[in-house]
Amino acid sequence: MLVQIVLIYPPVAKPCEPPAGIARLAGALRSSGVSCAVIDANIEGLHDLVGRAAPAGDTWSRRAYRHREAHLGTLRSPDACRHPDRYRRAVADLGRLLAAAGGPHGIRSGLADYQDDRLAPVRSADLLAAAGQPERNPYHAYYQEHLLPRILKLNPALVGISINYLSQALCAFALIGLLKEKCPGIRILIGGGLVTSWMQRPEGADRFAGLVDLMVAGPGEAALLAQMGLATPPEESMPDYSDLVQGRYLSPGFILPFSASDGCWWRRCAFCPERAERRPYRPLPHGVATRQLRRLTARTGPALIHLLDNAVSPALLKALATAPPGAPWYGFARFAAPLDDPDFCRRLAASGCVMLQLGLESGSREVLERLEKGICLATASRVLHNLRQAGIAAYVYLLFGTPAENEAAARQTLSFVVDHQAAIGFLNVALFNLPLGSPDARELRLHDFYEGDLALYRDFEHPRGWGRSVVRSFLDKAFRRHPAVKAILRRDPPVFTSNHAAFCVERRGGA
Repeated sequence: MLVQIVLIYPPVAKPCEPPAGIARLAGALRSSGVSCAVIDANIEGLHDLVGRAAPAGDTWSRRAYRHREAHLGTLRSPDACRHPDRYRRAVADLGRLLAAAGGPHGIRSGLADYQDDRLAPVRSADLLAAAGQPERNPYHAYYQEHLLPRILKLNPALVGISINYLSQALCAFALIGLLKEKCPGIRILIGGGLVTSWMQRPEGADRFAGLVDLMVAGPGEAALLAQMGLATPPEESMPDYSDLVQGRYLSPGFILPFSASDGCWWRRCAFCPERAERRPYRPLPHGVATRQLRRLTARTGPALIHLLDNAVSPALLKALATAPPGAPWYGFARFAAPLDDPDFCRRLAASGCVMLQLGLESGSREVLERLEKGICLATASRVLHNLRQAGIAAYVYLLFGTPAENEAAARQTLSFVVDHQAAIGFLNVALFNLPLGSPDARELRLHDFYEGDLALYRDFEHPRGWGRSVVRSFLDKAFRRHPAVKAILRRDPPVFTSNHAAFCVERRGGA
């Protein structure tokens, strides 16, 4: 069947759920009468690469190769998280096979990462080099033998490639190079979160002229339809997962990703990338969001719904409690009302909420105030208690090394975690990166974080002497070694982290 547009999600990203962005684009295109095909080259390429991976001479690699199909089955098993040792072995062995596949070219590809000793995704010249030497890419055989023949058979006028993460960039440009060589008549459009960030830089839209026909910042529906000579899609066009629901994703059941908004409804946090890039907040009406979720759940039969919003708004939380989507779900929320109400948390649990991701960032009142987080520690404590009593797991995010922090404040964060260890199911511990162009960095002395004309972050001299190396030492020697923290971190699924954590909730104690 011929189509007008092919939408592709390239390697490498976590292979646990379908890409929501191109599913949303497919829904908008099809509702406007534009034929399209959706290809998740990330999951297809992973299975192809694992199947091709030749065992190295060491015992670990030979064992990994011998058990590769069993490992893939383990990660798709409903019982995966109930057997953590088996789960961790599967993740480690599959990662070793993928890394070995790129070894001859100095490339380390994994289940969720991609590193090249010669090329960096933060340099436009290196991305162009990846396009010029696609045979170096470990996914070249998959592109050449499977993906390109499908595209040629579909004969589209346009190929849209969604690039959201740095780990996808070099693989995406290797594919673009092949497309330009083998299908010179096809126009190429790129978009996605990473491309949106690139376009904030000077000359962002012109860096790849001659290779890429169009770069799109933000939601891509209008741009794709404009390429077809059509107007903006209907407001209630719904994501279409029909091309993706049978994908062999590495999860204990199909995960349905859904976004009820673009941008962040809070938009006040200092040093936030959303604020630095001035992204507007675009929510779906709550009735539309809950109605679409119920329809998608009926169509796809998910084991889990992943709400992708930067933070699910209080109004949407209330709408979900009133109109449950019909399957277990999780997503980001803020330490605020209505989660400070224990009765509401029980209703939320009854709606299917099994886990909430919550950005605490710091256990210091002073740091939270200076970062304009709008979080009261007493409220955060109540929310954690309420969620635990309701049986909803809390996946808490911490951020160390912000300009407002010092060691004393970091130790207050440690104390908060220890005091609330029974109510914290999982932890994400991150080191602060200063977004490029942040309006909050005017008083900081800045340096280049790494060399590259597409760099997303800058380094800075910490005003309190709490630099990155000192923070790392604190995290390694004090924070992560504390018995309470160590016990929480041990529960986190390796590589897949929050994407699989909700499947592991049943084996948490004290929920």
